[in-house]
Amino acid sequence: MDRKKYVIIMAAGSGSRMGADRPKQFLELGGKAVLQRTIEVFMEAEPDITVVTVLPEQFIGYWKDYCYSRNFICPQILVKGGMTRFHSVRNALDRIPDGAIVGVHDGVRPLITPALVSRLYSLAGEQDGVVPVTPCIETLKVLSEKDGVLETVPGASADRSVLFGAQTPQVFRSEVLKDAYRQAYDTSFTDDASVVEKNGKSLSYVIGERLNIKITTQEDLLLARAVDSLR
Repeated sequence: MDRKKYVIIMAAGSGSRMGADRPKQFLELGGKAVLQRTIEVFMEAEPDITVVTVLPEQFIGYWKDYCYSRNFICPQILVKGGMTRFHSVRNALDRIPDGAIVGVHDGVRPLITPALVSRLYSLAGEQDGVVPVTPCIETLKVLSEKDGVLETVPGASADRSVLFGAQTPQVFRSEVLKDAYRQAYDTSFTDDASVVEKNGKSLSYVIGERLNIKITTQEDLLLARAVDSLR
């Protein structure tokens, strides 16, 4: 089955942790908005992909004006963000048909390579879904709710080989993801994989890229600009 490819670009965050004058997805990286740089990677990797961009309602006009002023030609379906990330993805999925392959990617992960994007979409066509992960290299600590003391996660320091951090894009058969998002919202949902797994599906995992960082703080932005300048 030849499945049409979609990507949901999650850019509905307010960016409060960045402390900038506008949401982080609109800050500059290499002379362009971070969001534009992110979308361009998917356009390069999969030229026929359909982009669904999820934005804060008050910034939809801003993004339209930006694309026009920069002559950024990318046919996009623009979707208003929801109360939470879960609800934002659900809003976007209303615009995507069954029988497709759909990825969900953070709009502030612009350093992912086209090669990884293409690999994930290729693998997702053969299974329910695939998620990029990176091995954990730090010793994990947990903050005790009882007394506020940091304690090592049991077993984590002894065998970090079983611990991984999930990245995006997480790519699925659209009917699998849409069915999962028909569930009621749960605070345990931290990414799309957790939603799908709770719905009874098993997913595949591949090693992602260390530089596929999520720009959340000023330090992240400085790192992204440094990496970008060396490419």
